[in-house]
Amino acid sequence: MTRRYALALGLSAAVVTADLITKRYASIRFADGSVDVIPGFLGFTFTENPGAAFSLFPDGGQVIGVAAIIVTVIVFLALRAPRAKPEVVALGLVIGGAIGNLVDRAFRGDGFLDGPVIDWVLLWWIPTFNVADAAVTCAVGLLLIHAWQTR
Repeated sequence: MTRRYALALGLSAAVVTADLITKRYASIRFADGSVDVIPGFLGFTFTENPGAAFSLFPDGGQVIGVAAIIVTVIVFLALRAPRAKPEVVALGLVIGGAIGNLVDRAFRGDGFLDGPVIDWVLLWWIPTFNVADAAVTCAVGLLLIHAWQTR
């Protein structure tokens, strides 16, 4: 059990750290305008998203913040049971992604969990996102691949 927690929490700490550093950089570097890395495909910008990942539910910030807290607790408790390594990695990514965006909601607003989340990656037709969003998306993909392989 200790190894599961160490792996998941270490990975989640890495995600939170990368997320906060890149959001801070984006708020400094891209606040004055977007940068095209590969025109029409990849760019960087600075946007504030009061809603969910990929700009969904724009008016649901507080509800999403509370849901992130609940999900984080449930996922953390799920680590008590023996799990395959891909599952532990995915759960660590989910915890890190949830906490990364939760930090913005908690510290960038005036009220309870009402702060906007910084999004900064523009990728083709996908709505603007950040490292935390990418971590959760990768976790879902990893869980789907692992479930498919263990069938």
